Amino acid sequence: MASSLRSFLRSGKNVVLVLGRRRFHGSGSAAVQVTVRDALNQAMDEELERDERVFLMGEEVAQYDGAYKVSRGLWKKYGDKRIIDTPISEMGFAGIAVGAAMAGLRPICEFMTFNFSMQAIDQVINSAAKTYYMSAGQQPVPIVFRGPNGASAGVAAQHSQCFAAWYAHCPGLKVVSPWNSEDARGLLKSAIRDDNPVVFLENELMYGVSFEMTEESQSKDFTIPIGEAKVERQGSHVTLVSHSRYVGHCLDAAAVLAKEGIECEVINLRTIRPMDVESIEASVMKTNHLVTVEGGWPQFGVGAEICARVMEGPAFNYLDAPVTRVTGVDIPMPYAKTLEEHSLPQVKDIIFSVKKTLNI
Repeated sequence: MASSLRSFLRSGKNVVLVLGRRRFHGSGSAAVQVTVRDALNQAMDEELERDERVFLMGEEVAQYDGAYKVSRGLWKKYGDKRIIDTPISEMGFAGIAVGAAMAGLRPICEFMTFNFSMQAIDQVINSAAKTYYMSAGQQPVPIVFRGPNGASAGVAAQHSQCFAAWYAHCPGLKVVSPWNSEDARGLLKSAIRDDNPVVFLENELMYGVSFEMTEESQSKDFTIPIGEAKVERQGSHVTLVSHSRYVGHCLDAAAVLAKEGIECEVINLRTIRPMDVESIEASVMKTNHLVTVEGGWPQFGVGAEICARVMEGPAFNYLDAPVTRVTGVDIPMPYAKTLEEHSLPQVKDIIFSVKKTLNI
């Protein structure tokens, strides 16, 4: 089952998902429905066309159209000089990309999964993240490290980490974690144009999911500023803060809780670093309760940072209950499907935590 799902995800096909009250269609529906995969592809295509300094490199990104078909069609359009297949050596091609950025180009460096970025972390942190500062602003490193992050389906412990907290810990990096197609498109375009190194954390399970996009968000000029969260749902009883795939889980939980008279305000972080603490504080001052949701481990996680920032700031005095964190379980990811489901946050876990926080 798990291997079949993984093969389907890698095939580049789209899916139909019904989540709560929100219906996401496949590619056969109206033109305003765009998959996350296609939104990322469009963003890269437009930036490659706009700026000849932009190029994409990584494993299987060219002739194979990308391991998850995110770069589909780009090699045929731009050729070998702009879309570059690399050997299976993350340390090597990440280093080449960082050097190219220092030389004035604007590379997009794709990791087949961010779990493999551990092979290249010296280049990401010591070469990319610190250079702009150490050169007193004279040497920018305009590079985007992108690829799927967090757990997929049936890939076990060595392929399931969420690296949002890892990279957000490091000064010099900007860390982005989009949820829907609009996030993916607008934030990737901003990341490519940024003079700082940006870690762009996608989610494999979201690639084939479609979201409605407005005419404005499909414009070539559309970008989303890095560092701005978005309130996806207004509410008055409790604030739910999340990023990436688990924003959808929060919206599903909010839809269930609304039937019981509990109105949740759902915040999509979109950017992990710099974090939009002001939006979180404003929401907490309104709802007086806070639940954080993430797929990563609990210790030193994104939720832990949010808790600390809220406790240190003005919103602390507005809390009527302790902050609750919903996270992945503090263990390496099991391979068995049933254990995997118990290791990651589910909608029922969010509902339980909201009721616990509200003392219901």
